[in-house]
Amino acid sequence: MLPTPLLYLFAALAEIGGCFAFWAWWRLDRSILWLVPGVVSLALFAWLLSLSSAEFAGRAYAAYGGIYIATSLAWLWAVEHRSPDQWDLIGGAVCLVGAGIILYGPRAV
Repeated sequence: MLPTPLLYLFAALAEIGGCFAFWAWWRLDRSILWLVPGVVSLALFAWLLSLSSAEFAGRAYAAYGGIYIATSLAWLWAVEHRSPDQWDLIGGAVCLVGAGIILYGPRAV
């Protein structure tokens, strides 16, 4: 089993890739065939997220959200060739701290 942060990173890449396929088709006038790998990628995302070690789906989704936001900013830079600005970076850092608190905060048994 992958460590949870790595699992969330792969899930985020699958979700972003799937959503970007729809974006490309709809907004960038790409072929409708872009939707085929997009749907597969979104199914992969859902499966990966279900592998989380979190006891509750809501907690897994909340912690995942921070990883998703940071990964989206990396996508902005790497794929769309736009540099995140200082507010993107600060917001992403805050989200990662929040995800860490959710993932690793002490829990009452």
